[in-house]
Amino acid sequence: MGDQDEQQRHRERMQRKKAVIDAAIERSERDQGVLLVLTGNGKGKSSSTFGMAARALGHGMRVGVAQFIKVRDDTGEEAFFRRQPGLTWHLLGEGFTWETQDLERDRETARRGWKVVRAMLQDPAFELIVIDELTYPLRSGCLDTEAVLADLRARPSMQHVVITGRGAPQALCDAADTVTELRDVKHAFRAGVRAQKGVDL
Repeated sequence: MGDQDEQQRHRERMQRKKAVIDAAIERSERDQGVLLVLTGNGKGKSSSTFGMAARALGHGMRVGVAQFIKVRDDTGEEAFFRRQPGLTWHLLGEGFTWETQDLERDRETARRGWKVVRAMLQDPAFELIVIDELTYPLRSGCLDTEAVLADLRARPSMQHVVITGRGAPQALCDAADTVTELRDVKHAFRAGVRAQKGVDL
């Protein structure tokens, strides 16, 4: 009898849950391009974003990738995605500011990079645009947040954009449709483990 009672309670809980979820789905009735921000100190922001890029390519969508800070062109994701039809990839950075140690050069690099991104944002053929590590030039003042937001607002109505990077400015989070903050609980690097191929590179 106890098993039957447990089964009945479970069924009733799942029926209530299904009713709530079905009602939420019913209320979601419009389609639009969404702006997603993946931020926080935890690992996996770019990795998650490239999962979305793979999903979009699987649907036959055209995808653009713009990387602002990373300068390596030997990462696993680039080696894989560059072979995919329907994807455009731009490396736009020269490394972190503590590597370049030249503020004016960083500003010019960021401005030059944003011109490339702006052109993609104006092209309705791009259905998903990944802007990797954009938060760094925004936080350092190398790019003007309001000007960037204006370009994002002016994009085609069905174009999706995913932005990654630590410390996303509040104005960017406010403008986004979806914001996810990844929390750092534990990281192998702090235990002396170098970045590993297939996991970090």
